[in-house]
Amino acid sequence: MSENVVHLHKSSEPPAEDASVTMLTVVPDAPTAPLWVRSGRAVRRIATDERTTTAARAVARHSLYVWGGSRIVARRTWDGRTGARYERFLRAAEAAGNMELAGEWEERLQHFRDARHRRRMDLLTSPVDVAKGALVGTGLGIGALVALGVALAIANEDFTDVVTPLMAVIKFIGLLITIVQVVWPYAITLGPLLALLAVWSVGAHQKAAPQWAMPANIRDGEGEPITPSIVVKALRDLGIPAMRNAIKEMGDAGASMLGPIRIAGCGVEVDVTLPSGVSTNEVQQRRRKLAENLTRHEHEVFITIPQAARTVRLWIADSGALDEPIGPSPLVTDETMTADYAKGRAPWGQDLRGDAAALSLYQRHLLITGLSNQGKTVALRSLALWLSLDKSVQFLMGDLKGVGDWAMFDGLATTLIQGPTDEHVIQVTEMVEGAVEEMNRRIQAPPGTVFPPLIVLVDEAQVAFMCPLKDEDKRPYGGSKATSRYFMAVRKIHNQGRAVNVLMWQGTQDPTDQNLPKLVREGAHTRASLALGTESQARMALGDKAVDGGAAPNLLRPGLDRGTLVVASDGIAIPAGQASITVRTHYIDDDAAIAITDRAKAMRDGVTTLHVIEKGEQRDPLADIASVLGDAPRVLTQDVLKRLASLNEDAYGDWTNGDLKRVLEAYGAEPYKSDGRMVVARDRVLRALRNRDGDGSASAS
Repeated sequence: MSENVVHLHKSSEPPAEDASVTMLTVVPDAPTAPLWVRSGRAVRRIATDERTTTAARAVARHSLYVWGGSRIVARRTWDGRTGARYERFLRAAEAAGNMELAGEWEERLQHFRDARHRRRMDLLTSPVDVAKGALVGTGLGIGALVALGVALAIANEDFTDVVTPLMAVIKFIGLLITIVQVVWPYAITLGPLLALLAVWSVGAHQKAAPQWAMPANIRDGEGEPITPSIVVKALRDLGIPAMRNAIKEMGDAGASMLGPIRIAGCGVEVDVTLPSGVSTNEVQQRRRKLAENLTRHEHEVFITIPQAARTVRLWIADSGALDEPIGPSPLVTDETMTADYAKGRAPWGQDLRGDAAALSLYQRHLLITGLSNQGKTVALRSLALWLSLDKSVQFLMGDLKGVGDWAMFDGLATTLIQGPTDEHVIQVTEMVEGAVEEMNRRIQAPPGTVFPPLIVLVDEAQVAFMCPLKDEDKRPYGGSKATSRYFMAVRKIHNQGRAVNVLMWQGTQDPTDQNLPKLVREGAHTRASLALGTESQARMALGDKAVDGGAAPNLLRPGLDRGTLVVASDGIAIPAGQASITVRTHYIDDDAAIAITDRAKAMRDGVTTLHVIEKGEQRDPLADIASVLGDAPRVLTQDVLKRLASLNEDAYGDWTNGDLKRVLEAYGAEPYKSDGRMVVARDRVLRALRNRDGDGSASAS
């Protein structure tokens, strides 16, 4: 039995002759969309392609530049021919409540109207005057030409030369007419094109096109130039009702609030006179919103308070400019640089304008603080590196981090203590107390005595303030009470050290009342802060005046703004009316720092750096005596005893002249008198040390 066969498609092959059964075969057509659908998809794909939209925006943008430029030129022309500009400024001054300024603009408007009236009245008589002037001028010109011709005729003895000058002028006029006839058709064609190009140039310069037609980077706010209209709009949208209403009432849409927009380094600066009823702190408190309104990040807008009343000064960075590093320090690039403690300024970095920021260190105590790993040690060290190039400056250094950040000062600092333990805190405390004794000695010296600068530098000072240990008299080393040894030593230097050039420099992190007491931080003349966590910490670091004046280290970005400091000091140039300045410091790495200290060591006669040794370490008295003598040929025995005690209090703190003499006599290097005072000779000690080490004799005990 056979089945019926249904052919849905015509087969291209001949049927099989002996096939008795044929299966039902269904071959579907490939799905094909109608032509109009496929055409629509293609048109949509082309229309939405990025290249198409970019080209369309470009065409629309440049076309609208012509329209916008025409409007700008027309408005400028109208303002120049009428009193509209004066009327706008008058309304703006009235809206701002400045009646004195409004009176000035009204007076200027009246002067303009009077001058315009005189010009219009002069137009009534000007045609007659012009005609008379033209007639007289023509007559005088012809007479002069005829007189010249007579002179030529007499000189050449040819009567026809009388009209030669006159004919030359006539021919020249004919030539001008010919030139005009040739150029005129082209001028008729090119004139409108040049005018069109001119208004396009004005529109392009002023970005007179809608936002949607602008390039992508401007639509997204990246790199958008700061114009008066953008600043006013940003202020209007801050959410301050009094400001929004005042700008709405101003005839110039708020333009009179703004001073000139000046280029300032990698950004622009503008002063804004706030309307009546708007306080400066209302604007300061909305820094983030203002920055976003200006299409900037918060760290790219700084608000300060200048001297003018009811005025804020905005510094607005170019987009992304603050993320670019600044150049190397002059200390690195200029190998001939020297320092002058009294008259010089340390090259520290650049301010936001891009100008060099230099700091005077003369008789100023210093405090630098900030969060951990923000560049505090490098910023503090760069000042010490510059000052090391003044060979009169002496250093006592304590690094309570102890990772080698200050190791290059070995051979420059008189004392260098490096380590984070409580034992190191004790040693640093004793070092600072020794500086207090030196200060007291200087104070008691005869009037007029000049003393070399002594810089007492403690990095990571919070470790000292937080130390829980007490001495044998139960006095704590740390803390902020009158019994605290470190606290009181710092306070004494702050109180009297400046007068005799004994200065306290401290670096500390994450300030609190516990690890940076109020009296200590307020004793510093120069206070600088890197990024901090809170406004309260910013007030601890810089003081209320600086923060109220716009200083905001708490708004710096941890990690991203590493090395950026907010500085409050009279030792650095700060714009008038401001209480602080932001400085982007130069980065000097360890290798460059070592090169600088090598130059500083070459300038000096030689400094023996005392390194505090841990308790319980076996001492070699003769070697220690040789080390504390340094490069001096002779040292007073009392000074040798002091240096030995600084080197190791446990081993040498109780030594007397007799102990010193006993050790030296054992090796034939005993002290002797020079100018009536007992001294120790360096050559004798070194010879004794060589002889001892050569024959293997035991050390004296």
